[in-house]
Amino acid sequence: MTARTLGEDLRRAAAAHPGREAVVARDVRLDYARLDAAADRYAGVLMDAGVGRGDRVALVVHNTADAAVAVYGVLRAGAAISPLNPTVKADKLAYVLRDSDASAVVADARTAAVAHDAVALAGTTTAILDASDRTAAATPPPPPLDVDLAGVIYTSGSTGEPKGVTLTHRNMTFAADAIIEYLGLHGGDRVLCVSPLSFDYGLYQLLMSVRARATLVLEHGFPFPGRIVGLLESEAITVLPGVPTLFHVLCGLRGLGERKLPALRLLTNTGQALTGATIAAIRRTFPGAALVSMYGLTECKRVSYLPPEELDRRPASVGHAIPGTEAWVAGEDGGVAAPGEVGELLVRGAHVMQGYWNAPEATAERLRPGRWPWERTLATGDLFRTDEQGFLYFVGRRDDLIKTRGEKVVPREVEEVLAAAEGVNEVAVVGVPDALLGTAVVAHVSPRDGASLEPVALRRRCAAHLESHMVPARFMIHPALPRTPNGKIDRRALAEAG
Repeated sequence: MTARTLGEDLRRAAAAHPGREAVVARDVRLDYARLDAAADRYAGVLMDAGVGRGDRVALVVHNTADAAVAVYGVLRAGAAISPLNPTVKADKLAYVLRDSDASAVVADARTAAVAHDAVALAGTTTAILDASDRTAAATPPPPPLDVDLAGVIYTSGSTGEPKGVTLTHRNMTFAADAIIEYLGLHGGDRVLCVSPLSFDYGLYQLLMSVRARATLVLEHGFPFPGRIVGLLESEAITVLPGVPTLFHVLCGLRGLGERKLPALRLLTNTGQALTGATIAAIRRTFPGAALVSMYGLTECKRVSYLPPEELDRRPASVGHAIPGTEAWVAGEDGGVAAPGEVGELLVRGAHVMQGYWNAPEATAERLRPGRWPWERTLATGDLFRTDEQGFLYFVGRRDDLIKTRGEKVVPREVEEVLAAAEGVNEVAVVGVPDALLGTAVVAHVSPRDGASLEPVALRRRCAAHLESHMVPARFMIHPALPRTPNGKIDRRALAEAG
């Protein structure tokens, strides 16, 4: 029988494969026995600080072995994790500490000062703990139930204050199992994680690796792509999860497509949909690896995936619902939309969140009455369409729709046209206030290495492929587009820049 809770996953993996590598982080290599023992000791540190079952613990730690230990230490103590990006500023961390009523915040040497500033700003009695502390030796309490709280995962807060997505052990283990199933993850896999563990994509690489009894190799982001390539070779990486930014960087490395990476079998993408040009570049660079394009959101972790064999037939699709769930597009009348009709994506399954922490109105907006009296269906807020076979296609976020000259513009449609232009590396289309148009469509574009882009040529291309109201009013060329801490294009910053 599989473990019902996340803390049990590690216990069972350590019992079955004590000497197998669990986490590799730079010069630290922990096998499952050592990771399990370290998690017990860290649970003791938390319990000595007064952390109990159901409490919330904020984690502000870089991608290190200590971070992995802290995640399982919190879960082992019966508490819930709230991982935050280690670059978080004190005011945002203070908000999370107040909002979640966190009992403790776990920091490392580089984030300790921010943690202290945040606690002072929050005016709370939150304990500040060192992620490397192993001084306690308490016996962890009995494991929680699968219906108990496992995580309060804060969204990025692109509009307003961040919201805490509440997830039970059942929510998270169900999502992990579904992803493990369709990716075929197994104990022999070695997964390279460059996304921060604060990003749910990175966090689940750890949770899924332990649940599948695989090995996770942690890296501190990807500012040095040559190191990523070195790890692919030296650590015999079999699975590389990425976001479009990572794949853009790697595909821009000369000669990488000729290097032999015999162990690498699988690439996965989420965060933002891949363009057709990027998919082609990935396949040229990593010809021996299958590519799985996926779509998800924190409120249910994963919604859909596209089997690799479908990539040539429908490269723009993000596939169909993950195992054991349903996902469909709702039309204006609330019923299932016809193929090609754009509507909001709805999701049902055991992975759907319990709600937003301390936010009943926002919860009611996202969780709608479901098929059964006790069930709630997740309204994603994202616009999708399907094809005749039911495969899903991301159109855009409802909040991202641009209304200009009385017409609606879906940014992704414009971005696809520009992304296919010669010399274009990345593109983001945003709306900015305009006295004449109401909202002006602005295209922000970065060139490939050595390429030169001219706004006049880009405008001419858009005019040839798009309706007149969709042609951007302005084209802005950047050496590189700005990023959020999770590696996504920072559309908010671009919109503020005009």
